[in-house]
Amino acid sequence: MLYNLLYPLYPYFNALNVFQYLTFRSIYAALTALVLSYFLGPWVISRLRTMQVGQYIREEGPATHQKKAGTPTMGGVLIVGSVTVATLLWADITNIFVWLVLFIFLGHAAIGFVDDYLMQVKKRSKGLSARAKFCAQVLVAGAGLAALIVFADLDTRLTIPFFKNLRPDLGWAYLVFGILVIVGASNAVNLTDGLDGLAIGPVSIAAATYLVFAYVAGNVRMADYLQVPYVPGVGELAVFCGALVGAGMGFLWYNAYPAQVFMGDTGSLPLGAALGSVAVVTKQELALVIVGGLFVVEALSVILQVGFFKLSKGRRIFRMAPIHHHFELKGWPEPKVIVRFWIIAIMLALLSVSTLKLR
Repeated sequence: MLYNLLYPLYPYFNALNVFQYLTFRSIYAALTALVLSYFLGPWVISRLRTMQVGQYIREEGPATHQKKAGTPTMGGVLIVGSVTVATLLWADITNIFVWLVLFIFLGHAAIGFVDDYLMQVKKRSKGLSARAKFCAQVLVAGAGLAALIVFADLDTRLTIPFFKNLRPDLGWAYLVFGILVIVGASNAVNLTDGLDGLAIGPVSIAAATYLVFAYVAGNVRMADYLQVPYVPGVGELAVFCGALVGAGMGFLWYNAYPAQVFMGDTGSLPLGAALGSVAVVTKQELALVIVGGLFVVEALSVILQVGFFKLSKGRRIFRMAPIHHHFELKGWPEPKVIVRFWIIAIMLALLSVSTLKLR
């Protein structure tokens, strides 16, 4: 919005020329989201306490988690609000990619909010059913992707890391693939959100990585030099990714161990969907497997655990899934698990950025 209002005035005020630079607007989107989430954090936490929106801890979970019962949850509203405001302030609001990614982001936030509201406020034992939640996610992701293909002429060819000339065209099957990426990422982040700061740290790292991908894909010279698909206009998503990083850091201030607030599905579902949708639009879909490798491992640990439990009639691969609980039960202190997982996330992010050059 500021770009659309102020940049046209630069012939009269030369200083306003700075608004044309994506780097400038991405940095200030991050700072805006960080400031909003940091300063609004105490008020949001206070309101959640007043509403008695406290985290329920499963009895079968690690015993050390029982002391977290009652900690305010649904703190994802802080992240979602900060990201949305910062993006609308600093991005080009005439850019269709910005609006459609925001649609997918806010749609998943609404799904997570309803789920949390039913469980935390209405005090139902379960929120949305797994089937209802999944169907809603598919509907939102599918609508957003269909609009991208029809109105934004989204490239339906698949980009494969490390291979510059291998780009199979999936046609309309890309819609199914894209839904799989977005919904899969959404649920993977949701599964990872089990320890204080465990999910928001890697999400911020992945968002920073996709900020780079969006900037490169939207710059014709850099895309040509690095031999990655050029997507006109997609550079504006660097502003959105910057907002994700800033909001994540602001939220981490209150979510770091010992957490004062949890994000709940209100935060984890849209954050994962945001990463998935940006990955699809920037044509770095499969790179998300590397960038978000930590989330992939967390999700796979649950799938393997459940599958093996059923096939072996009660035996387990891990002491508990998702895998971060396995390490807790092995005796690792919670902060050690969190920081080591962050280190892995950073290593994977660096590896994914190297794919831009290794072709």
